[in-house]
Amino acid sequence: MSDQKAATRTISFVSLGCSKNTVDSERMLGLLAQEGYALVPEGAPSDLVIVNTCGFIDAARKESCEVIEEMLQRKRDGSVRGVIVAGCLAERQKDVLIDQFPEVDQVVGVFGREQIVQVSNRILDGLHEQRTLFRPAPIRAQDDRARLRITPRHLAYLKVSEGCDRNCTFCAIPYMRGKHVTKPIEMVVEEARELAADGVRELVLVAQDMTYYGVDLYGRPRLAELLRELDKIEEVDWIRILYSYPNYFTDELYEVLGSARRIVPYLDMPLQHINDRMLKLMNRRHTRAETEAIIGRLRESIPGLVLRTTFIVGFPGETEAEFEEMAEFVAATRFERLGVFTYSLEPDTPAARLPNHLDDDLKQSRRERIMSIQQPIAEAFNQTLVGRELDVLIDGRAPGGDDLWIGRSFADAPDVDGVTLVQDRGLQVGDLVPCEILETQGHDFVARSLALPSRRRRSRPRARKRPASPLTIIDGP
Repeated sequence: MSDQKAATRTISFVSLGCSKNTVDSERMLGLLAQEGYALVPEGAPSDLVIVNTCGFIDAARKESCEVIEEMLQRKRDGSVRGVIVAGCLAERQKDVLIDQFPEVDQVVGVFGREQIVQVSNRILDGLHEQRTLFRPAPIRAQDDRARLRITPRHLAYLKVSEGCDRNCTFCAIPYMRGKHVTKPIEMVVEEARELAADGVRELVLVAQDMTYYGVDLYGRPRLAELLRELDKIEEVDWIRILYSYPNYFTDELYEVLGSARRIVPYLDMPLQHINDRMLKLMNRRHTRAETEAIIGRLRESIPGLVLRTTFIVGFPGETEAEFEEMAEFVAATRFERLGVFTYSLEPDTPAARLPNHLDDDLKQSRRERIMSIQQPIAEAFNQTLVGRELDVLIDGRAPGGDDLWIGRSFADAPDVDGVTLVQDRGLQVGDLVPCEILETQGHDFVARSLALPSRRRRSRPRARKRPASPLTIIDGP
């Protein structure tokens, strides 16, 4: 494609779903940037619009379908020439999506992302004979470097592996993302260094199964070794770890989590249930006793740990007694952060074939019960932070005030937890500001800054190869 021709080609992009999907979106944008495509804001006229979809649960699929229909209406109105549907919904419903949305120009599966430039060029060159592109799950981890990030410059998600070998009976992710494939330590570290050179202060590590890292590639878990290498990157302030399955916690991993300079004392460990019969039906491969031992060791090893988890209520056959066991466990364990999902029937999963599915009203009432237990626990923990000095990473301006900013302390992950409001002059997005926590407002905090913001790198919190051609950003019509 000539430079002159490429300059006339524009795209808009909608990224849905989880942080792992965000990395895929950024990789596609990076590839398009290298080809010379210009990015326009969502809603502005463009040659193409790409929707990177989520297919995880019913609510996510409905949202994806609504966005697809919205983009197709823009095509009918003439504001876009072509619509590409990519990602997990495309992968999961590859046999029916074109029939459901016949006006879609191209459907690209999860592992077809590397061909996004060829797909886009074909559409704009009028070559419509091939409307689907699917690739088998790779046997080696895909390279996520050379991506154009859509997160704030100071924050980046770093995917350390792809896929999952767990085969939990309620989950369709292995059908969409394939088997677990570890990204080599050297590749992860190089990507992290590129991100740090691009201004990233917080690296958020993501995977479907974080603690399994390395088993498939090296024959043993090597997350601890990866973390030691990442902790050496001086330009990074915070490393945050998400999606740690409650297995493969080694002595070395406990030690690293408790001592590394840059790993914040925050861990996301989805449990889903605590009753042994339910865990077996879910194929979770651990027991209540094993879970409690891991939690105890984590709290001993990591001073000031903020532990986040998620549970599923209303799994098929869940009895009142089994639910009450979960409720009592939540009350006793006192997780600092907790989310609850009602069981979502996924037609292509083993759990869909189980007997004794519960009605939606019962599932919802059980969710509300767990949240009513968790609410005062979370509030009590938040109160323990009031009066303390904590570093706050500034994510952006708050609506309604030039001097009001939104940030987060180590205790809150982006997009899933609360925020900290800081009022001060002279702050910038990406500043790391020492603050006194003044009060709580629901799940959020109000703080005042105590000193000038740090634009230098700091240690553990107290208490890319760039695209060859930068992506042109067009502000609007």
